[in-house]
Amino acid sequence: MNPSLVNIGIVGLGRWARVLTNAAKQSKKLKIIAGHSRSVENRQSFLEEFNIKTYDTIEEMLSNPNIEGVIITVPNEQHYPVAEKIAAAGKHVYTEKPISNTLEDGLRMERLQQKHDIVMVVGHSARLLKGVTIIKKFIDSEEIGRLCFVESNFSNERALTLSPDTWRWYRKRAPGGPLSQLAIHQFNILHYLGGEIDSVSSIASKLSPVGAEVDDQSMTTIKFKNGALGYVGSSWTSPGIFSVRAFCQNGLIHHELDFSSWDNPDNLHKSSSLYIQRGIDGFGLKEELSIPPGNMFLDELEIFAAACRSKKIDQLTAHDGNVAVAVVMAALKSIDESGRLISVENTLNKAKQNI
Repeated sequence: MNPSLVNIGIVGLGRWARVLTNAAKQSKKLKIIAGHSRSVENRQSFLEEFNIKTYDTIEEMLSNPNIEGVIITVPNEQHYPVAEKIAAAGKHVYTEKPISNTLEDGLRMERLQQKHDIVMVVGHSARLLKGVTIIKKFIDSEEIGRLCFVESNFSNERALTLSPDTWRWYRKRAPGGPLSQLAIHQFNILHYLGGEIDSVSSIASKLSPVGAEVDDQSMTTIKFKNGALGYVGSSWTSPGIFSVRAFCQNGLIHHELDFSSWDNPDNLHKSSSLYIQRGIDGFGLKEELSIPPGNMFLDELEIFAAACRSKKIDQLTAHDGNVAVAVVMAALKSIDESGRLISVENTLNKAKQNI
């Protein structure tokens, strides 16, 4: 084996495991060398597609001394028990977002780092989109002034095809529907762009004809601790879209992409747009900005690989993952209380008291 490569295992060999494994094939920093799924069919198809050894049990895979870190792509409610096994084996953890479907389990996962001397990366890949990182650079430089407001949307048509045999049908497994599955990406991005979040207010509704338990529309307003405001919208009954617009005192910058290209990030820049409007005559001075090619899935895996070796992580952290879940939970509470403003800090503190 090449000692310069970080050897990685992966648990859960469904669609998303394949997306990440295809991204990892492009890396010169890591290599996925092992996989595990409880499904015999998934193990066999993964082996045939990637020629990567699969294991019948996670314990067998974790006994491989060459594995330094493990990727988790199992359903959200299984993240904590799987992460606990991985961390106890001394392996570093990458988990797909959300860090967990409950804030309490997310906080337990965060604590595994200190307990087992490992690092944990949470796959909030959307904040690594080239358009989003360009917006962040403009905000940090204050080239277009102080950030005042951010609006964003992440939607797709998922609720039109839900059925009772899928986990997203159920309120307990997918709280808030698109709120916990799509909007959570934007909550993480707004935290990244705007700073610490003070409180949120949210409303939701159900419009899909299939009859699922979950709501399928959500609107959440955000108050940042620095006084800026934000909005996150998410629909599960419309064509896929992802957009972020940052309003600053001397201009605004807008990024939008076609969700149909999401699983093929190497081509995302081709179906994306990014423009800036400067000054009070902004629209007349609207300027298209170029978006460089990128692959946010490859980037997040290489962040994980670097963290496995350095034991340091300053982005995609478990803490930031838990803040995103705390915003979801505060939003859900707000929905139940007719849109009342809910403190994110109080939501985090209450969850800490429960573990």
